[in-house]
Amino acid sequence: MPYYVAHDGLRLFYEVAGDGPPLVVLPGGPGMDVRYLGDLGGLSASRRLILADARAGGRSEVPSDRSTVSFTAQARDLEALREHLGLDRLDVLAHSAATLTAQEYAVTHPERVRRLVLVTPIGRAGRDIDPGEVARIRAARSAEPWYPQAAGARGPFAQAFMVPFHWHRWTPELRSEYVPGHANRLPWLRDAFYAGDARPGPVLAPVLVVAGASDGMIGTAPARVVAAAHPYARYELMTESGHRPWVEQPELFRKLVDDFLS
Repeated sequence: MPYYVAHDGLRLFYEVAGDGPPLVVLPGGPGMDVRYLGDLGGLSASRRLILADARAGGRSEVPSDRSTVSFTAQARDLEALREHLGLDRLDVLAHSAATLTAQEYAVTHPERVRRLVLVTPIGRAGRDIDPGEVARIRAARSAEPWYPQAAGARGPFAQAFMVPFHWHRWTPELRSEYVPGHANRLPWLRDAFYAGDARPGPVLAPVLVVAGASDGMIGTAPARVVAAAHPYARYELMTESGHRPWVEQPELFRKLVDDFLS
C-alpha cells in the first residue's frame, strides 16, 4: 500500500486512480476516508487522481501531537506529498473541510500550485456559514416524506437522520447506494482541525469554486466568500446538486473541472 512520510515522520496514505495529468485530491470531514469520493464522477478517465488521506483520517496514521491535525499544519503534509511525487507544481482538488488545507497551502506555497478546485468549500476559515440561508434551503424540502424526522433530529445520531439535507434529491436508490465515508471518529479531531488560523492573503493561482444550490449542510455562502477572497477565482453554482455535486451531476461536474484544468 502506498504511503509517504510527513516532515514529522508520520506515515500518510494515498492511492492512485486513472490516467492523465496528475490531480491531487483531498477529502473532507475532517477525517473522512478518501474512498467516499470514488472517481469524482468519472474524472479518472482524464486525470491521474492522487487520492490522499489526511493525517488522523482514513488509512493514515494518527499523530501523538494533536495540534498537527489543524488545517494550517496539514498544509505541510501537502508539501511533503508534492516532494514525494517529484512534482514541481500541483493541481489540487479539495472537498468541503479540506478546502481550508488547500487554500492554506496555496497561500503559503504560491509557486507550487498551478490550479485549485474547491468543491462545496466550508469557507475561508471555517466560519462562513450563513445559518439563515441553510434554514431556507432546508425549509424548501418540507413537503418531502423524510423531512419531519430530519428537521427534528437531535442527539448523537442526529447527523445520520439529517443526511437527506445534503442532497438535491434523496431517492430510495441514492439511500441504498449512499456511502457516508469511513470517517475517523476520534472525538478531538474536529476541534483540533479547525483550531488553525488561516494565513491572510489571496490565492494567486486560478481557482474554481463549485457550490451546490441545494446544499442543506453548509449552503452556498461559504463558497461565495471563498470566490470573493481570491482574485482569479471562478464561481460555479450547480443547480441540481447538494454537498456532493460529482454524484448528482457527474457529467457537468467532470466538464467543469476538465475544462478548468485544461
